[in-house]
Amino acid sequence: MTDWLRRRLNSLPPPVRRRVRRLWLSLVPIAQCSLAAGVAWWVAVHVFGHPQPFFAPIAAVISLGLSLGKRWRRTVELVAGVAIGILVGDLLISVIGSGTWQIVIVVALAMSIAVFLDDGPLIPMQAASSAALVATLLPPGGVGGFHRAIDALIGGLIGILVGALFPVNPAHRARRDAAGVLATLRDAARRLSAGLRAMDEDEVLAALTSARGTQEAINTMRADMRGGQEVSTISPLYWGSRERLERISATADPIDNAVRNFRVIARRALGMTQRGEPLDPELVDIIAEIGEVFEVLREMMIAKPGEEPDQADAARALRTVARKAKPELVSHSTLSETAVLAELRSLLIDMLMIAGLRRSSAAATLR
Repeated sequence: MTDWLRRRLNSLPPPVRRRVRRLWLSLVPIAQCSLAAGVAWWVAVHVFGHPQPFFAPIAAVISLGLSLGKRWRRTVELVAGVAIGILVGDLLISVIGSGTWQIVIVVALAMSIAVFLDDGPLIPMQAASSAALVATLLPPGGVGGFHRAIDALIGGLIGILVGALFPVNPAHRARRDAAGVLATLRDAARRLSAGLRAMDEDEVLAALTSARGTQEAINTMRADMRGGQEVSTISPLYWGSRERLERISATADPIDNAVRNFRVIARRALGMTQRGEPLDPELVDIIAEIGEVFEVLREMMIAKPGEEPDQADAARALRTVARKAKPELVSHSTLSETAVLAELRSLLIDMLMIAGLRRSSAAATLR
C-alpha cells in the first residue's frame, strides 16, 4: 500500500477504514479464487468434456478460500466428501429407490461414514450434499455422480495450482498480524504505567481490557503463520522463505504467553489501584520501558531482511530492562509488589524469546 493510499485510508471514518483494510488484505485471495474458478470450469468442459461441471469452480473456490491455511486439507476433505456421498447415494438409491424417507437415510448414512472417517467439518457437509444430489437429481448407476467427483478433484487441484503459481506473500500476513498484537501490548503497557503513576483506576482497567481483547488477533496470527508455512512449502516462488517463516512462526507461543502474562500484571495492578495501594515507582518505570521495547519488537517484526531493528537490537533493549528487574527491588516490599515483579520477569522472558532467544538463555538473563 502506497503512502498516498495509506493517508487516504487513515482519513476515512473508523468503520469504513476497517472494511476497506479488510478488502485490501483479501484482494490477492479473491483474485486467486476467481482465476481458479474460471480455469477449473474451462478444464472440466474442454479437457474432460463434462457438459455442466458446476462443481469444478465451486471446489476450486472452496479449496482456496480467503484463508491461507489448510488448503491441502480442504481439497482432500472436499474430494473425499463428494466420493463418500456419491458412493453411498448411488448404492442405496439403486436398491431402495428415491423419496422422502430415502433421502433421510442416505444423508444420515453418508454423514455418519464421513464423521467416522475424519473429524474435519467439510467432509460430512460434502458427503451429505452429494448423497442428496444423487437421491434427487442424478440417476443411480449413471455417470453424473462420477463426473461430479472428477469435477471436485479438478477444482481442488486447480485451486492448489493457482495458489502455488500466484501465491500470497507467505511472510507478509504473519509479520503484520504479529506486529499488530505487539502494538496492542505496547499501547496497553504505556497506558498501564500512566494509570499506575496517576492511580487512575479507569486507565488501568482500559489497559487490561485492551490486552483481553487480543485473543481473536492471536488466533488470526497463528492461522496466518500456519498458512504462510504451507504456502512456502507448496509454492516454488517462496521455497527460499521457509527458514524465515520458521523464525516468524516460532514467535507465536511467546507472543501468546506475553499477552497472558501482561493480563495477569494488569489485573494485579487494577486490584492495587482499587485498594489505593501504590506500586513502587521503579516497577512502574519498568512497565513503561517494557512498553517501549514492545515497540522495538513490533518494528523488528515488520522490518525486511537486513533492515533494523533486528533480533539482536531487540534483545539488547530487553537486556537493559532485564538488568533493572532485579529481585532486590522487592526485598522489603508487599506481597503484591513481589508478585508484580515476578510476572514482569516472566513477561521479559517471553519478550526475549520473541527476540529469538531460547528459553534457557532468556531465563539466564534474569538470574
